[in-house]
Amino acid sequence: MSSALADLCRYPIVQAPMAGGASCPQLAAAVSEAGGLGFLAAGYKTADGMYQEIKQVRGLTGQPFGVNLFMPQPNTADPAAVEVYRHQLAGEAAWYETPLGDPDSGRDDGYEAKLAILLDDPVPVVSFTFGCPTRDVLDTFAKAGTFTVVTVTTPEEAQAAQWAGADAVCVQGVEAGGHQGTHRDDPATDGSGIGLLSLVALVRESVQLPVIAAGGLMRGGQIAGVLAAGAVAAQLGTAFLVCPESGANALHKQAMTNPLFVRTELTRAFSGRPARGLVNRFMREHGPYAPAAYPQVHHLTSPLRKAAAKAGDPQGMALWAGQGHKMARDLSAGRLVEVLVAELDSARAALALGRS
Repeated sequence: MSSALADLCRYPIVQAPMAGGASCPQLAAAVSEAGGLGFLAAGYKTADGMYQEIKQVRGLTGQPFGVNLFMPQPNTADPAAVEVYRHQLAGEAAWYETPLGDPDSGRDDGYEAKLAILLDDPVPVVSFTFGCPTRDVLDTFAKAGTFTVVTVTTPEEAQAAQWAGADAVCVQGVEAGGHQGTHRDDPATDGSGIGLLSLVALVRESVQLPVIAAGGLMRGGQIAGVLAAGAVAAQLGTAFLVCPESGANALHKQAMTNPLFVRTELTRAFSGRPARGLVNRFMREHGPYAPAAYPQVHHLTSPLRKAAAKAGDPQGMALWAGQGHKMARDLSAGRLVEVLVAELDSARAALALGRS
C-alpha cells in the first residue's frame, strides 16, 4: 500500500460506502476495528444525520474511517420525460398503496452543509462519487489533514481527479453493484463500462495517483489479482452488505444468494442513473422506459421502494448487487476481513511459489 493508505488501515481492504442504509456506523466501525477501512455513506442523508453517524463511529472505534459524499448534479433531466415515467409508475403506486415522491426534492444532497461539517470537524478520509470536487475544496481538505479519494470510471475521469488534487482514485469497474460513479451521466455511453482489471491498468498508465480497485470483488484471491495489477487496495461492497452489522434490509441480504435472482443488470429504473442490481420484476417492467433523470427518478420511486420493503416484496425493491453476489458469505464484518486476509495471503504465496 501507499504510505498514506498504510497509515489508515492495516490491510488493503476498504468497505465500500453503500448509500441507502447498508453502510451504517456498526459496519464501518467493525471493518476498521478488524484492520480494514470502514466507510459511512452520507448520500441521501441530511448533514446532521451524517454528523450523528460520524459521532456513533467515533464512539465504537478509535481506528480511521471514511465518509463518502455525492456531488451535486446538473439539471439536465427532461421534465416531460420524468412526467411520462410518473404516469407509468401510477400502477405501482396503486399496488403498494403509497403516493409517488416529489421528483424535485433536491439535486445537491446537502453537499455544502456536509462539506462545512467535515472541514470543521475532520474525519480521516473523505471520498466523492458522481463527480470531482474543485481544486479549492480538495486543497482545503488537504490542509485539514483529510485524505481524499475520487471515484472514477474512466482514465479521463482519473486525470481530472489528479489535476484537481485528489490523494487517490477509487477505480470502479462495470462489475460493481449500485450506482456507476460516472462524472457525467450520458445515456449514449450506457453499456460501455470498462471491466475492472482493464480499467486499473488504463488508469495506472494515465495518472500517478494510488488506485483503489472496486467492482465485483468477493474473495481474497481477487484482491490479490487487483493488487498485482497495480492497485494499492481493494474496495468491496456486496461482500459486506450481507454481514450482520450491515444496515441493509433483511430481504436485500437474503436476495444475494437466493437462486430466484439469477443475474444482475445495469438499470435506470429506480434512480434515473445507471446502477447494477439483481434483476427483479420492477427492473424488467420499468427499466427499458426509465429516463436519464437523476436524482428526480430516485425521489419519485423512493416511497415505492420503501413500501415494497415494508410489504416484504423484494420484487419492488432496488436490490443493488455486484456481479459476484452469489459468492456472498454470511460472516460478521470482522470475521470476513480475517478470511479475506487469509485468502489474500494464500494467493500471494501461491503466486510467489509459481515464480520460484
